[in-house]
Amino acid sequence: MPDFFDGDCGAGSVVAGPGVARRRRGARAYLFGQAAENQVVREYIRRGADVQRRRWRGKAGEIDLILRDGPVLVFVEVKASRDLDTAISHLRPAQMKRIHKAAEEYLIHEPDGGLTDLRFDLACCDQTGRILILENAFGHF
Repeated sequence: MPDFFDGDCGAGSVVAGPGVARRRRGARAYLFGQAAENQVVREYIRRGADVQRRRWRGKAGEIDLILRDGPVLVFVEVKASRDLDTAISHLRPAQMKRIHKAAEEYLIHEPDGGLTDLRFDLACCDQTGRILILENAFGHF
């Protein structure tokens, strides 16, 4: 049955437009992203990091993961795509800037504030479940 069909064409049935297919693709992408984030969390935990926050939202935007790796506070952007190269390419300069602003906001609550040791990682996941973590993927602007 095509994605745009919703009903049995009887009296009172509704035929949905292409927006239904778009919403389904969006739902699949969302679930794929959530699964990737869960895998990345497990990998960081396996490496000894402690998860501080997931999907932390400040006024400047959202940070996917905030972790402690020893004394270092790690802000992680998770990208999922069919392959790792494509996932890497999805991180844009404007997004890096937004993540930096959100991190500055988060640091207000840290005991050392802006003097906190930190890094910004990019964690990528492909459709087969492979994970690539690029530590210090992007620095300060």
